[in-house]
Amino acid sequence: MPSKYRAVKTTIDGVTFASKKEAARYVELKLCEKYGYISNLELQPKYILINKFTSKSGEKVRELAYIADFRYVDTSTGLTVVEDAKGFKTKEYKIKRKLLLWRYPDIDFREV
Repeated sequence: MPSKYRAVKTTIDGVTFASKKEAARYVELKLCEKYGYISNLELQPKYILINKFTSKSGEKVRELAYIADFRYVDTSTGLTVVEDAKGFKTKEYKIKRKLLLWRYPDIDFREV
């Protein structure tokens, strides 16, 4: 069944990406890492936005997390960069992005 947003899953280096755009960005980042522009490339880093908790009524509430596409260190600045290859920005994405920027103000967040 096709994706809701027409994304086509693509596999490179044994890793299946959610879209061609994300896979293409991975190839670019691997080259950047090879030539020393970036280091410590990671896929699907998880950021906890809200910790799990138990409500006053006893309901157990799961954590809320943001899972980015990539994280790496920009070797020219030393900053940790978090990237998301976005085609369509859902309401959920927009909210989670705001929470990410608020909770982790020291990351350099980029949409590509």
